[in-house]
Amino acid sequence: MQILFRAFLAIYLAHLLTDFVFQTHRLVEQKRHGKFLAYFLHGLTHYLSAIVLVSFFVAGSGLSPRTHVVILALTLVHLLIDMVKIRLTQKSLVSDGAVAYVSDQFLHFASVACAVWLLSPGLPFAEVAGLLNKGRAIPSRLLFIPVIYVGVIFGGGYLIRALTRPMAKSINLEQPEKGGEPMQNAGLYIGWLERFLLLTALLLQSPGTAGLILAAKAIARYPEFKSEHFAEYFLIGTLLSFSLAVLGGAVLARVVLGQLRVAG
Repeated sequence: MQILFRAFLAIYLAHLLTDFVFQTHRLVEQKRHGKFLAYFLHGLTHYLSAIVLVSFFVAGSGLSPRTHVVILALTLVHLLIDMVKIRLTQKSLVSDGAVAYVSDQFLHFASVACAVWLLSPGLPFAEVAGLLNKGRAIPSRLLFIPVIYVGVIFGGGYLIRALTRPMAKSINLEQPEKGGEPMQNAGLYIGWLERFLLLTALLLQSPGTAGLILAAKAIARYPEFKSEHFAEYFLIGTLLSFSLAVLGGAVLARVVLGQLRVAG
């Protein structure tokens, strides 16, 4: 199982290097225009990176024909995923945004996992089942962490929007030239990041980070503080967001540090 994991990390590192380090903006543009040479260079980079890294981290794998066949097949799948994504976005069937990016990376992740499985056909299923059983044995207090994170970050965002919607509407009426929807969506995303950072800071017992987050928000919105209504809206929304994050962080810290007992 350890060799399997090392192989996965090596091949996935090759994918990350190929997509985010070695791939230039010019190469991306050439791929969008369907240039064969661009796809060939991208695939060659992926193949060589994966072979070199797997050979280095997994002894003897570079001399196995199976390794080269599997990596070559993975490279072709990688190029196919890229090509399909580009075609779908060019035809406006899929928006070239976060959804397309996450879906693309998830498919690459899954293809790497399949390739690693093919490299280790002799892996007993019992070992995989044992790994899954270990996952099911996670203590309840650790399962509490994603519950608090999701509830505070996303659930808290909808709660804050509902509570501050009347004030947001009044600001939109006074400042129609700025448009209401972009500001509300931006505030929602900022709130998600804000509560995530606060929860993590409190969990790591670093409350000073809260001051940095508040200062960053204040500096970014400083020009808009000339409007009294916006200043009130900003302050209420920020304090609500901080209150939810502090409450969730306090509960989370107590659970993780063992000061609050959770069954299991």
